[in-house]
Amino acid sequence: MLVEYIQKALEKAEYKRLDDGTWFAEITGFEGVWSNGKTVEECRRELVEVLEEWLILKLRDGDPIPEIGGNRININEVAVA
Repeated sequence: MLVEYIQKALEKAEYKRLDDGTWFAEITGFEGVWSNGKTVEECRRELVEVLEEWLILKLRDGDPIPEIGGNRININEVAVA
């Protein structure tokens, strides 16, 4: 489920080559999720790491996580016996 969600989010990523020759990427709708790298692949790898960390923080804090392509991450409380 998480891998599918991340893959769908990455499909929305927008990449730009900057004037200094590096690459910048961001995912619309995911505030603060962006990366920069010397190559597109380096930029993409960093973007995956940033997205994973962003998701962990959202889950920890109970913040809403956007739905992507029908994929949704829900947290259900479990009662401890």
